[in-house]
Amino acid sequence: MKKFLTTRDPNPPCIPKETGLKALPDPPALPSWLSEDEINYFATKFNQKGFTGGLNYYRAMNLNWELMAPWTGLQIQVPVKFIVGDLDITYHIPGVKEYLQNGGFKKNVPFLQELVVMEGVAHFINQEKPQEISMHIYDFIKKF
Repeated sequence: MKKFLTTRDPNPPCIPKETGLKALPDPPALPSWLSEDEINYFATKFNQKGFTGGLNYYRAMNLNWELMAPWTGLQIQVPVKFIVGDLDITYHIPGVKEYLQNGGFKKNVPFLQELVVMEGVAHFINQEKPQEISMHIYDFIKKF
């Protein structure tokens, strides 16, 4: 769990089949936003339930495309503030940065109010920077 939650590498993980997550380097220390108690809580839940739910999202990706087909090309017609960390693996999927930064996202989300790329933040953005995320949300909501 420590390795999974604390990775700072935005590249897709390369996990050898033979060794699994043991191949990932051990974090030198837990970051300030993650406690040993939280690690133990997540590990306990993982041991009880497994990671099937998390993996099912990816297993159903083709089905999701099929189910979402009726909405292809539809624009999001509500005000949006989009926040992502610059170390988030999803931000580094080929083409995503360009889509977000060069107008593709704005075309599909015409009421995009703001695109925020937080520096030094990975996938667990609300845990890593809770105060900043809360302020972004609060500032966005109070406009309306």
